[in-house]
Amino acid sequence: MKLGLVSLGCDKNTVDSERMLSVLMDKGAVHTPDLSEAEVILVNTCGFIDAAKEESIETLLQMGHLKEAGRCRAVVAVGCLVEQYRDELKPALPEVDLFVGLRDMERLVPELERLGLLDPDRTPHPGERVPLTDRRHVRYLKISEGCDHGCAFCAIPLWRGKHRSFEADRLVAEAQRLEAQGAVEVNLVAQDLAHYGRDLRDGTDIGSLLRRLLDETGIPWFRLLYIYSAGLREPLVDLIATERRVVPYLDMPIQHASDAVLERMRRPERQDRLREKIARLRSSIPDLTLRTTVMVGFPGEAEDDFRDLLNFVEDVEFDRLGAFSFSPQDGTRAMRMEGEFLPDGVGTERLEELLEVQRAISADRLQASIGRRVEALVDEEGETPVARTWGQADDVDGVTILEGTAGLAAGTIVEAEIVDADDYDLTGIVHRIIRATGKPAGAGAGQRRALPVLPLGLEAVWGR
Repeated sequence: MKLGLVSLGCDKNTVDSERMLSVLMDKGAVHTPDLSEAEVILVNTCGFIDAAKEESIETLLQMGHLKEAGRCRAVVAVGCLVEQYRDELKPALPEVDLFVGLRDMERLVPELERLGLLDPDRTPHPGERVPLTDRRHVRYLKISEGCDHGCAFCAIPLWRGKHRSFEADRLVAEAQRLEAQGAVEVNLVAQDLAHYGRDLRDGTDIGSLLRRLLDETGIPWFRLLYIYSAGLREPLVDLIATERRVVPYLDMPIQHASDAVLERMRRPERQDRLREKIARLRSSIPDLTLRTTVMVGFPGEAEDDFRDLLNFVEDVEFDRLGAFSFSPQDGTRAMRMEGEFLPDGVGTERLEELLEVQRAISADRLQASIGRRVEALVDEEGETPVARTWGQADDVDGVTILEGTAGLAAGTIVEAEIVDADDYDLTGIVHRIIRATGKPAGAGAGQRRALPVLPLGLEAVWGR
């Protein structure tokens, strides 16, 4: 079977898709990036906000057109949107042959066997995690599934269930395999990294997992994405501050800064505590880049609440900030606040004002980096390579253009002097190569080790 896979939504979905693909390929499927050649097209859907739902449905319709016109024999929809709206999707999308939600992923292989698309006599022995693109130097490692937080606006716990940590041995083995495939930067992701290990009840936490990843791989860059401020305790902060291979970058979503809105959102932090935490992080971690995410237009958000948020953002000066307007999610507490939804357009106006404030902050902070020498990881080759510094996360932040240095391969780490900056991007000149592509650095460098087989059945993809 030639299998095409479309992965939508967040980087956590990307990890799920790669793990899923590895299981299906081990059962005999052959992955093709050319969807027109695929006999089966699998779409891993996203249902987080309205725009993501629309993209998922549009993608399924497009795959249905490919089935009518090409070699495709079946379109399969899996993931968040299916888990949430399976009963509505089935009659609305007759071009989709199979719907598999998050809670019954174990059905996927048997159903594909029943349709004659997989070999029922082939026993899977998963090991590799198949990258969806040829960018093998930047990978993601999802360390847990689900969420125990009860944020009023978020439906993720309804789809993905309570928080479940993956076993540390499995994660270390997976990281070793990512390294063997060429990973230079590994981004740790979860709904909240700080919750890792609580359910294992063996003393494991995010700090001890990170220490094992450092000790048992030679991966040069580890990055922490999406961690609640309450979980940034002293041992973890000290590790980030002192371990060079953990890049000084934190993605700490606050969602708002008005105490009244935070309470209605059912968020644990309040503004004074957030200010205290941010000040402590910046004083403890040299050269820290701090990213956050905020929401505008939450039900009942008054003009004064929005001004509180703007003033907070101006005072704190986050290095990076992502923002979005409130989008009601079925089944959430916020959905029951319908009588307090803001008029159409108010959220959009506030979002535009907030992003303009952050644009100016970003420009000022990047201008201050001119003249500094920084580490940068090359992402794109060419006459003018494109790279990222420690302070630029993959896909969500700006980039660094390296002038006058053709021929650098993707995955190369260089030392560059920053010579120019605009609102979101930097320009640099390379002074030296720190790590050439394919030459491991750090722990385990130069050693050949037997890589363990990963326990990656489809039921394990989502932490069952």
